[in-house]
Amino acid sequence: MSNGIAWKGAHSTTGKSAAQPGMLGGISLTCARGLDEDEFLIALGADLDELAARTPYKELAVPVGRRGRPSPHVNPVMYGTFGDWMYVLEDWGMATWETGYRGVESMRPYPDEEIVCVTMNWWSPPSVIIHAPGDGHAWRADFGQETGQSSALDTALRAAGAVFPSLPDEDEAEVVAYYEEHGGRLSTAVFTAIGNYCELSIDLAAVQAGDLPSVLIPMV
Repeated sequence: MSNGIAWKGAHSTTGKSAAQPGMLGGISLTCARGLDEDEFLIALGADLDELAARTPYKELAVPVGRRGRPSPHVNPVMYGTFGDWMYVLEDWGMATWETGYRGVESMRPYPDEEIVCVTMNWWSPPSVIIHAPGDGHAWRADFGQETGQSSALDTALRAAGAVFPSLPDEDEAEVVAYYEEHGGRLSTAVFTAIGNYCELSIDLAAVQAGDLPSVLIPMV
């Protein structure tokens, strides 16, 4: 049973267990509509034979220390579809699309193709939202901010309480105090907003169990 995507934010600081067959904490999300699922995954670097196999994540992502473990230079991802959207889940700290869309031609956002990406940026905080609304551009916002495009996504971020006070519009002490009091709910608010905007729901149990199809894609 599907249950939204707010759980991604609630588990954003959960450590990854080596025994976990799927994913739970620190998941980056890229979702797209207006383009073919396989074509998008191929643009990210997926292998055609692996796509055809539709191998569950728990079988493709061999745990650390086991023979057959994937190369450290490739990343096992889960993917699926819900409504008009296809989505890619990654827990290596980044979102592959975010690392390549500015320099890799196949990943560039084209007109009539909408992409929403939430990358956790483990090694280079803060976490970031990127929205390519389908006009060939991509707009970025740190967690706690909006893209500034007066878009429906910005409206969803505000409605979910995912837009925090910021400099220079607010006093520094007030901004710091607000983050100290409310920062713990920020990731949940962001994923709530993304889920509401995309009308997207992904089954936590299926993700945690590694039941969704998976492919290996190179780390850009």
